[in-house]
Amino acid sequence: MAFRNDGIGHPFRQSLPFEMAQIAKAEHALEGSATTGGKWLGEDVSLFLLSFLAFFTAFYTFIF
Repeated sequence: MAFRNDGIGHPFRQSLPFEMAQIAKAEHALEGSATTGGKWLGEDVSLFLLSFLAFFTAFYTFIF
């Protein structure tokens, strides 16, 4: 039998045992405390620059 935890918003997550919610909280806390290892740009900026350079290279190749 699952115990309801009204602090969790989604009905499916409310139906899970309370221990599962605690494990998910602990894993989320560990992910939040991890460092990026000196990465100088965020993932979104890196992806944007990679996409921009790929498009620019392809466009430049087709023109010349």
